[in-house]
Parts: sequence; structure tokens; C-alpha cells
Amino acid sequence: MRILVTGGTGFIGSHACVALAAAGYEPVVLDRAQSAIGTDVLDRMARIIGRPLIAERGDVGDRGLVEGILRRHGIGAVMHLAAMKSIDDSVQGPLQFQRNNVGGLIALLEAMDAVGCRTLLFSGSASVYGPAPAVPTPEDAPRSFSHPYGHTKLIGEDILTALRRSDPRWRIGITRACNPIGAHESGLIGEDPVVLQRHVMPRLIAVASGEYPEFVIHGDDYPTPDGTALREFVHVMDVAEGHLALLRHLEQHADLVVVNLGTGRAYSVLELVHELEVASGRTIPLRFGPRRPGDMAESYLDPSRAHRLMGWRAARSLADMCVSAWRWHTSGHRRGPLPSRA
Repeated sequence: MRILVTGGTGFIGSHACVALAAAGYEPVVLDRAQSAIGTDVLDRMARIIGRPLIAERGDVGDRGLVEGILRRHGIGAVMHLAAMKSIDDSVQGPLQFQRNNVGGLIALLEAMDAVGCRTLLFSGSASVYGPAPAVPTPEDAPRSFSHPYGHTKLIGEDILTALRRSDPRWRIGITRACNPIGAHESGLIGEDPVVLQRHVMPRLIAVASGEYPEFVIHGDDYPTPDGTALREFVHVMDVAEGHLALLRHLEQHADLVVVNLGTGRAYSVLELVHELEVASGRTIPLRFGPRRPGDMAESYLDPSRAHRLMGWRAARSLADMCVSAWRWHTSGHRRGPLPSRA
């Protein structure tokens, strides 16, 4: 089966393509020319897979383009991973985020419906649980949002729920994850953000490699064992394989399924720093700053539904995440020093 992966050269998208190919599917990449790193990332994905990928350049919001791709390649299902995701940028430009994330989803669904392709995996976000959910957070926890990016993901979920209720022919899977980090074990693909923003692993790596002088930990007085916030981190390949497991579930069940993709535990920020120091052999200079508004002392997801329905569990440790991320950094494929932006 050919699977269209929107955002297929992005962080999660590229790893999803690799997981799909390893399982015998044929991924078809759709990405915008201006957001893709270029043919280089496709070449590196091809090196992992062992053959060139089918790739199309364009915007998922272009319904006519997407409909043509679906027809031309005989697409059987879609993994929708194309979205703007910067929280800071969403606060500054909420309309652009709504147009891209919500408008793009609607155009994609219209194109899929027109050609009779009605199996969709939507890469959602744990941000739909709002600012202070109980932990571990189950899928039926109350939903909310703290920023426009999270709002677009919540709206996307509501659109998909309404669509499934109106037309039971649709098979829809929604994933939610916290903080995917790490990289493919080959070191050929990994996280490569345009700016640091709140991408914790790229910021840590930038400090460990000497590109930035120090790593700032926001808050050292939380009611946690070491005073720093507890956060769930999950290996990006575990997230990619979770999408694959959900696809296989949808092949057997006409349903709408929402699953958390997580480890079921949280690590402190200092634990993450220590593991990257071990992985890199470097000392990471630290500075403690004040808590950021809205930050929680602890957050992590309950992944038991994913195991119960799909047989999926996160298999990789925090050490695996840090070792693979450092291997990606030292491979020379990352674009290089990242622009400074707090």
C-alpha cells in the first residue's frame, strides 16, 4: 500500500517514512519546497530505506494538487504530519496558524473524500490537554489549550470527530505525544529546527557542542526530587512506530481512535542534561532562571490504551534518545549553528 505522508521531510515525518518502508509500505512524501531542507534529506532517507522515495513538492492546503497526488499514486491512506508547530510563532501570528493547520487539514480531507481515500492518521499533540492536566494523563482527560498552536490541534480533532460521525466510512486515528526527541540510529536524519525556540534537545546539543555558552533551566524550586520540572520525553522512532501500529489497527477496524504515544513516565530536566553529558562526553554549563508562566511541575501521558489496542509500547530509553541525538549532531548533516532566539 502507498501511504501519503504530508510533512514527510520533517522531524517526525521523515522517521515515519522510514518506519513505513521497513514494514513493507511505500511512503509517498508531500512537503512544501520552502519548508523542506531540500533533496538532501530525501537522499538520506533513501540511504536508510535502500531505494529512492516518491516525493511531491507542494502545500497540503492546495486541494487540487493533493487530489491529483492521491489519484496519480493510488494512495491507500494518509499520515498527516504537515503543520506549523512553533508555540511562540503561533502567539505572534494566530491567523497564519489557523489558515495553515486548520485550513490545510480541511483541504486534505476534501481531496481524500473526492477520491474515496478515507483512512487518515492525524498527528495531534498533548497540548490539547491544556495547562494543568492530572498525571498520568489519559485520552479522555478534559481538553483545553494554552496557545494558538494547541488550539489548531484541538480544532483539528473536533473536525475529524464530526466527520467520522457524519460518515462512518472514514477510518481515523489521532495521536498525542509529549516532547519527541532523539534521531534515527543511523545518524542520517534527526531534529533540525530553524530556530531554537523551545526545542529542548537542540538547545542542549548547541550548548554541549559549544555553539551557545549555557543552558537555562527555568525553575529549580518545583516540588520534585531535584527541584526541576518533570517532563515526558519519547524517542521519535517510538512515535513513528506508534503511527505505524495505529495504521495497522485502522486497516482492521473502521473506527475513530485516539491514542497517547508516550513512555508513561517523566524525567527531570536535570536527568535529561546528565544523560546528554554522558552521551556526548561533554559538560553542559547550566544557569537556573525563574519559572516560565504556565509551566507545570510534572507532565506525562498514560499510554496504556495504545498497548491495549495496538500492542504498542515505547521501547527506547532516555539514554537511547540522547545517544541517537548526539550521533545525529556529530554526523555533519545538521544545518549548523542555530539562530539565537530565546
